[in-house]
Amino acid sequence: MDEEFPAVEHNATEITYDEQRYPARPQTLRPRAQLRRPDQRRTDWRAADGTNPSYVQWLVSQSMLADADVLSRQLSGQPSMWRNPYARPDARRALRTASVWFTAYPISLVTRPGESFLATLGSDQLWQAFQDIGIDAVHTGPVKRAGGISGWQFTPSVDGHFDRISTHIDAAFGTEEEFRRLCEVADARNGSVIDDIVPGHTGKGPDFRLAEMAYEDYPGIYHMVEVLEEDWDLLPEVPEGQDAINLDAVAEAKLAGAGYIIGALQRVIFYAPGVKETNWSATAPVAGVDGKVRRWVYLHYFKQGQPSINWLDPTFAGMRLVIGDALHSLGDLGTHALRLDANGFLGVEKSAEGLPAWSEGHPLSQAANHVIAGMVRKVGGFTFQELNLTVEDIRDTGRVGADLSYDFVNRPAYHHALATGDTEFLRLTLRTSIEVGVDPVSLVHALQNHDELTYELVHWATLHCADTYHFRGRETSGGELAATIRADLLRCLTGEAADYNLVFTTNGIACTTASVIAATQGLRTLDEIQDEHVENIRRAHLLLAMYNAWQPGVFALSGWDLLGMLPVPADAVRDLIATGDTRWIHRSAHDLMGLAPDAAVSSSGMPRGRSLYGSLPTQLASDTSFVAGLCSVLVTRRHHDIAVATQLDIPDVPHPGMLVLVHRLDGGETTVVDAPIQVTVLNFTGDTIHGNVRSTCLTPGHAVVNATAVTATAGEEIGRVDGLQSFSVSLDPYAGLFLVLEPRPSEPLD
Repeated sequence: MDEEFPAVEHNATEITYDEQRYPARPQTLRPRAQLRRPDQRRTDWRAADGTNPSYVQWLVSQSMLADADVLSRQLSGQPSMWRNPYARPDARRALRTASVWFTAYPISLVTRPGESFLATLGSDQLWQAFQDIGIDAVHTGPVKRAGGISGWQFTPSVDGHFDRISTHIDAAFGTEEEFRRLCEVADARNGSVIDDIVPGHTGKGPDFRLAEMAYEDYPGIYHMVEVLEEDWDLLPEVPEGQDAINLDAVAEAKLAGAGYIIGALQRVIFYAPGVKETNWSATAPVAGVDGKVRRWVYLHYFKQGQPSINWLDPTFAGMRLVIGDALHSLGDLGTHALRLDANGFLGVEKSAEGLPAWSEGHPLSQAANHVIAGMVRKVGGFTFQELNLTVEDIRDTGRVGADLSYDFVNRPAYHHALATGDTEFLRLTLRTSIEVGVDPVSLVHALQNHDELTYELVHWATLHCADTYHFRGRETSGGELAATIRADLLRCLTGEAADYNLVFTTNGIACTTASVIAATQGLRTLDEIQDEHVENIRRAHLLLAMYNAWQPGVFALSGWDLLGMLPVPADAVRDLIATGDTRWIHRSAHDLMGLAPDAAVSSSGMPRGRSLYGSLPTQLASDTSFVAGLCSVLVTRRHHDIAVATQLDIPDVPHPGMLVLVHRLDGGETTVVDAPIQVTVLNFTGDTIHGNVRSTCLTPGHAVVNATAVTATAGEEIGRVDGLQSFSVSLDPYAGLFLVLEPRPSEPLD
C-alpha cells in the first residue's frame, strides 16, 4: 500500500447540496441542440475514429454493452427467472455444489500441440484425475477476450486477461463450443465450472473507445469526465504513441480544484513512480461521433488500461454491461458460478475538504454486489469475491453479496506461521475473523493462485491501525503489527533468504507455494533446490493443504501446487516484469497430464517452470507423491463433512509452532448441539513437538480418536480428555492430525 494514500474510515458525507453549491452538481437538464448529433461529413472508410460510421458500427458490434442488451431481452419475462431464492448469500449451499476447487490460469497450462486450453481442461482424462484426487470444481480463470483496441487492431491484455473487452471467448484459449463441452464433462462427473466477471473495470476495448467518442450512453459505463477545451492546460500532454497519460498528484489536485474529479482516493493500488502515481489518467484528443474533439479524464483503480466502471450513472450502462456478461457465462456457456474480481471498488464519493475521496467500503459497493450476486442466484448459480479490504468490509459485503469470500485475512498469516515457525499471528487473524463476524465456512481457503502472496494486511494497516493488540509479549498498534508481519515475510522469503521470490510493488511477494517453503528451509537460490530437498518441501506443502482443507469453507489449489512448481528466473520473463509486475515469475507454464514433455513454453508463450513433483498421472501411480498425500487429506475432509462444519475455538497452544482448530461436525445444521467435536492439530515447524491441547469445547472423559486417513494409526484412540479439558499429542515435523472426540466407554483395567 502507498502510505501517502492511507485508507480512512468514512461516515456520512459532510457535504450536502443544501449547505453549498456543490461543484459537481449537474446543471438543470434541458433539451440542448448540441445533444442532437449533426450529419457527419467525413466518410473515409479507413478512418478509425468517430467520423467514420462504419468504424463506429464495427465497435458497437464488438461491444459488451450491445451483447448485454441482447442477452437481457432474451431472459426478461421468462419463468426461469423466478424459480430460485436470491436475496441472501448461502455459503453452505455453494459448498454443497462444490467445495474443492482447482484454479486454472489459461496462459500457463501446457496443452497438446494444436489443442486449446479449454479442450485440455475439458478432457475426460483430466476430470478423471480430478475425481481421483477429490477435486469437484474448476475455476477456469479469465478466458474471454481482453486487452484493448487501437484503431482496427486488438491489443494484448495488460493484466493477465483481467481487462475484459468482450463476451466472446479469446481464440487463444479455445471456442465457445469447447467451453460448453467443458461444462458438460463437469456435469457428467457431478463437478462444477466457475467463470470470472470483472464488475470493477473493463479493458480499453470497443466499449471504452465508443465512450471516448461520446457515442450514445457508452460514456455512462465509466467514471470519465469530459474536460472543456479551455481547461486542457490542466492536463499533461500524452506522449507520442500512447493514448493516455497518468496524472501526477499536482495535476490531480488541480483538476479536483476545478471541479472535474473528486481527487485523491484512499490509496493508489499498484503505485509505481512515473507509471501510476494516482488513480486518474487523461486521454489524448479523440474525435467524437458528433465531430467534436474531446479529452477525458477517467478513473482506474488498477492499471491505466483498466478504466473503472460507474455503477451510479443515470444510464446504468455499466450495470447493464456487467450483468449481461454474467448472464452470458451462466445462461449461454453453462457455468455454475462466478468469481467477482475487483468488486470492492464500485463506489466513490467526494469527502470533506482535505480528506481523500471515499473509495473503499462504500455503501454503493455493497448495493452493487447485492445486485450482481442476487442476479446470479436468481438464475441458479453462486458467486465468490476477492475482496482485500478490512474484515468488516468482507463481512458487510458478504451479508448481501457474494456467497463466498476469498480468505485474504488468514492467507498471509499462515505463510507467516510457516516462515517463522510461530502461529501467534495466525491465531490472532483466525480469532479476529470470528469476532468480527466472518464465519470460516464462508471463506475460500487457498494455496497458490495467479496473484502474489498478498501481505497488505488492510484490516490492521488502515481501519484498525491505532487499535492495540497483544503480540510477542507486548502491546502493539495495528499499524505496527502490519509492518512487523510484512518485514518478517520479506526477511524470511526474499533477498538473501531467497533470490527467486520477488517483491511485487506494495502488495506482496511474487512466489509459488513451493518456493515459499524452499525459502523457509534455507534454500537461497533455485540451483540449491535439489532432489534430496523435495521430500521435506512436499511434507510442508501437505501441511499447508491440511490447514486449508481441514476447516470449514472451500479448499482451493492450483496446477502450480499440484505439480510443485518453482518460479521461473526473472530473466526468462524480463519483458513482462519490466514495468514492475513481478508476478509473472510465478506464473510458470506447467503440464498437468504430461501431454507435451518437450514443450519449453505454453501455447501462450509462458516459459515452462521446474516441477518438483511430476505430472498427475505419475503422482497418482505413486503412494508417496504429493498428490497421494493430498488424496488422503481430501478423503478425511469429505468423510467428515468438515466443509460445512462450525468453527468453535482457536485455543492457545503449548508450543509456538502448533495450531489447534476446534469444530463441531454438525453437517451445516448450526442449531445441532450434540454433534461430534473435531480437532485439527498442526505443526508448522521442521521439528517434532509435544504438548497438551486444551479447549473449553472439549468434554472430559471423551475418547480422542485419530481420524486422519493419511496415518497408519487412523481410527485408534490416542487418549482421553482429562478434567482440565485437555489431552496430549505428539507431532512429527510438518505433520497434522484430524481428531474426533467420541463418548466411548473406558477400557477395563487389567
